[in-house]
Amino acid sequence: MERERIILYSDLNNFFASVEIARNPDLAGKPLIVCGDPKERHGIVLAKNEEAKKFGIRTAETVYSALRKCPDVQMVGAHHHDYKRYSQMVVDIYKRYTDCVEECSIDECALDVTESTFLFGDGREIAEKIRREVKAELGVTVSVGVSFNKVFAKLASELKKPDAVTEITRENYKEIVWKLPVTELLFVGKSTEETLRKIGIRTIGDLALADEALLSKHLGKRGRQLRVYALGEDKEPVKAVKEKTDLKSIGNSTTLPQDIQDREDVKRWLYALAESVSARLRDADVGRANTVHIVVRDNELKFFSWQTKVSPTALCGDIAKAAFELFCKQYPLGKKVRLLGITVSGFDYNVEQLDFDGLLSGSAASYEKKERAENAVAMLREKYGYATLQRGVVLEDDKLNGLDIRGRKDD
Repeated sequence: MERERIILYSDLNNFFASVEIARNPDLAGKPLIVCGDPKERHGIVLAKNEEAKKFGIRTAETVYSALRKCPDVQMVGAHHHDYKRYSQMVVDIYKRYTDCVEECSIDECALDVTESTFLFGDGREIAEKIRREVKAELGVTVSVGVSFNKVFAKLASELKKPDAVTEITRENYKEIVWKLPVTELLFVGKSTEETLRKIGIRTIGDLALADEALLSKHLGKRGRQLRVYALGEDKEPVKAVKEKTDLKSIGNSTTLPQDIQDREDVKRWLYALAESVSARLRDADVGRANTVHIVVRDNELKFFSWQTKVSPTALCGDIAKAAFELFCKQYPLGKKVRLLGITVSGFDYNVEQLDFDGLLSGSAASYEKKERAENAVAMLREKYGYATLQRGVVLEDDKLNGLDIRGRKDD
């Protein structure tokens, strides 16, 4: 008989802000935001701590708006190199207990500890050990969900924050999960909630007990999948990190704090994602990529994806430009966006820049000049923080390479 899986889902609490406090303990206990250039008060809020949350400060709102809510809020620039370093140190702690660790994002991981219980105790005991070790060794906190599948483990990690362990078992999941609003379930957004409400479904329990044919009629395949999640029947495995030799693509995606439709907002998020992807390209040392792929999820949770060939590149500017052009060309004007992602593939370390742009502007020399500039920026950011140098694109420019980012149609 197959053993019941034991899955942990870890969520580092207010991660960027927590790392900043770990780096500078004098910030502890004060409202804090991680943002664009604190001196110039530009940009958006990338992260905030619990104290800032009490003032109603939200991720992705402008720094100006955050200051209106809390004039005394402490502002620090982002230090992405430190966040990546802390994230890796946390993963190293996880790997003391299992080698089956799926890095879902820089601050979230899924762990399969089914085979680890013989050495370290049951799922809750392992989660508590991890929580204590992360806090004691790194000065940041983590909330850990424990369950028999990934969906319930993730849900459990969100029920009690910060610095907590919550367990959802076969015996208690109906009592804990089914009474929650249906929006607490993975992939149930505002549009789906409205559809479910119209057919009398308000809680996760209502969804679990709903007629499958009714769900299919109103939500199609997605309705059936949501019912599977609500019933606790998710069987998706934890996917351990692949070895570098297996690396076929590098990407990053994010579910946005709120739906957006203005192309200026889309442009900024794509540049932020492209910077992450290009940084990972440098770290992976796999050369340049010749394909840029974007994924978009709308406010109805429908996925769209497109890809385009590019002249081989590892530059943020090239990746972001291609991604934004692809978005503007393919995604319907005015349609809301909930998730954005960029992936690059087609790696080739031994490649020359022979595109038309290169032939017209000085070829490989032009690329190498841009590459040196991006590498210099990366080094400065790693040493002095992300806010040391920022792209003009985040300072509310109206244009990006001739494209109208405000979403107007060409005449």
